[in-house]
Amino acid sequence: MSTLPDHLVLPTAPLSPAANQVVGDHYRITVLTSRMLRLEYSPTGQFEDRATQMAINRDLGPVDFQVVRDAAGLHLFTAHLVLDYDEQPFSASGLTIRMTGGLNYHSQWRYGVGFQPTVWQVGNLGGTARTLDGIDGAVALEDGLASTLGYAVLDDSATLALAADGWVAPRVPGNTDLYYFGYGYDIAGAVRDFYRLTGPQPLLPRWALGNWWSRYYAYSAQEYQALMERFAAEDLPFSVGVVDIDWHWIDVDPKYGSGWTGYSWNTDLFPDPPAFLAWLHEHGLKVSLNVHPADGVRGYEDRYPELAEAMGIDPASGLAVNFDIANRDFIGPYLEKLHHPMEDEGVDFWWLDWQQGNYTRVPGLDPLWMLNHFHFLDSGRAGKRPITFSRYAGPGSHRYPIGFSGDSVTTWASLDFQPYFTATAANIGYGWWSHDIGGHCFGVRDDELATRWFQLGVFSPINRLHSTNDVFAGKEPWKYNPVARAAMDEALRLRHRLVPYLYTMAERAHRLGEPLVRPLYHLEPRPEALASRNSFAFGSELVVAPITTPADRRTTLAQVTTWLPQGEWTDFFTGLRYSGGRTVQLHRPLDGYPVLARAGAIVPLTMPGAYGTGNPEALEVHVFAGADGDFTLYEDDDAAQPRTVTTRITYDRDSITVEPAEGALDLVPATRDYRFVLHGLDSVGAEGLAEEVAAGPLVVEVPVATASGVVVRLTGERRPSDNRVESRVFALLEAAQIEYATKDLVWQLMATPEPLARLAGLQALTLEPALHSALAELLLA
Repeated sequence: MSTLPDHLVLPTAPLSPAANQVVGDHYRITVLTSRMLRLEYSPTGQFEDRATQMAINRDLGPVDFQVVRDAAGLHLFTAHLVLDYDEQPFSASGLTIRMTGGLNYHSQWRYGVGFQPTVWQVGNLGGTARTLDGIDGAVALEDGLASTLGYAVLDDSATLALAADGWVAPRVPGNTDLYYFGYGYDIAGAVRDFYRLTGPQPLLPRWALGNWWSRYYAYSAQEYQALMERFAAEDLPFSVGVVDIDWHWIDVDPKYGSGWTGYSWNTDLFPDPPAFLAWLHEHGLKVSLNVHPADGVRGYEDRYPELAEAMGIDPASGLAVNFDIANRDFIGPYLEKLHHPMEDEGVDFWWLDWQQGNYTRVPGLDPLWMLNHFHFLDSGRAGKRPITFSRYAGPGSHRYPIGFSGDSVTTWASLDFQPYFTATAANIGYGWWSHDIGGHCFGVRDDELATRWFQLGVFSPINRLHSTNDVFAGKEPWKYNPVARAAMDEALRLRHRLVPYLYTMAERAHRLGEPLVRPLYHLEPRPEALASRNSFAFGSELVVAPITTPADRRTTLAQVTTWLPQGEWTDFFTGLRYSGGRTVQLHRPLDGYPVLARAGAIVPLTMPGAYGTGNPEALEVHVFAGADGDFTLYEDDDAAQPRTVTTRITYDRDSITVEPAEGALDLVPATRDYRFVLHGLDSVGAEGLAEEVAAGPLVVEVPVATASGVVVRLTGERRPSDNRVESRVFALLEAAQIEYATKDLVWQLMATPEPLARLAGLQALTLEPALHSALAELLLA
């Protein structure tokens, strides 16, 4: 039996301190934190001390707790929980946990008693699902860590153990192994401690945060290169080129079966694979190839002889090398003989397109989990930043980014589900979903739908355009009408300009346990936030309310309803200011999208026209007035153990400050040009500028020495910006496809200076709902 190389052995710390354990003949209760308990029952008295596929670190430090025993059994008290247990086999009457200062009468957990959701008490808010393959709209989600009850329980009884040598092993049969999370409405805290138990989200390579091009289509090398050149000529940036299944031979001799699995380049399409890969690298693209490994390696494959010999098969026999991920003797040759040579030629990572079920010859072992686990670990050998691309395989799968959500159906219903699906995955720590942006298959050609999907892609964890093998299904922006195309072009450009912000948020996700995309109830756990299913926090500074329904044909505006958390918010694109702590209806034309920056937000972008994904030569930093701001920009060298440099940027009413950078200063320019764009203030200036800006935003450009920083002193009255409601109402009316008489009546109202009188007059006009709602947004913002 072979030994796994060191890089394929996941480091673990599975033993919790003995002082944290309460042990009986058949039970063990481990106090992991004051809010998280591990509950084990074993008929044989043998407990699981090894790591599992989910839990790899149970040494979370000492915890204060007390145990009292009486005739009724055991009573355990932490600062936040009370556990009562009769010390018998787990039962509904014998094992309960309640939170001190319980949220409601539902917040006591009883073993084995399922909660029945009601209209006013939803219960578990969901985690994520394995795939969206073929789903038109919504799919049921597995449980996550967020619940209106204040607690959640994860059952780890059925996963396999991870032995010290890195291989999977059977668990003690018949054992129960539960993890209770009693974090109340501190959902962010529950997720952070889940990462402590299961491992952090890895830090993605910076290049993964740009745009990805993918299409199920039989490109030749020449066609693929011509397409990339067209994108460059159109100023449409991409950082990843994905080549779907047709990179390898598809039409194979029937004696070998299907050509769905393959590991040999189709040299009719790609006559010189190393040259093709080198060309893509020279043009700034990383490369991923699609693989469906289920059928193993057949006799026609280029590397069949080497793999067959390694597996003890005579190559002359032509016998297939079966895909056997549950065989430890298969793992090494599978990676070393098939994948490493192509990685040496220039393949950067693999798209593991596993669709062949949940079973192996080892009971309970999901082949998808094994593929994700070993491919991810293997991709990190030789000091590289590890990455893979595959479907979700249960709690703990966040350790193996990036997630492929499957072949989505091209409909409004599918678009409407995706932001909810993406954000809710944060409830189980799964922060790096990649969807088929624009939809993959079936459905309908709808330029508005495609545009809204492109815009959602900008504010998704990964932005990967994809489509099926249909001549009409391509996602090239020039295939759409001019208005849609212009919006799509700007979406792709903005995504690359956002990389400084995105990469800083990726590092926060890794270090602080804060996924990039989170539901609004992570920020404010209240019913109104829960009702805003599709809206989400996008990093620490922004909230996004995706548009997932068609526009009203009369106003030409699409509408979305969302909760705005407490505080002041400013539309990132239009500058319209909103007061928070309320539900709002937002309306946007096709070239607009509801992205709101909190007061004090600081959002670094690259300069217009600068679309590379490396550490930039210059920065455009958007600052949003209304509160003090503090943002630390993170940059590094993209290595597995990175050298890093951080730059703190702060804002207060008197100044914008770039502090001296700290760390490996050689990774960034010694002097960097900054363009500060200050939103939300009128009558504002800065020292060195000849004139104040009467109506913001204020733009200040200054070179900044990285080692010493700069302070930009603000001058002028610095009044909060006026929303200039009249001009916005005029623009809305001018574009609306409605009767001129109605336009005139509404415009006459604007002659009334008092806001309440305007609102009363608007109400009296009994306008059609879409127009009334759009006007009310402007008057009430």
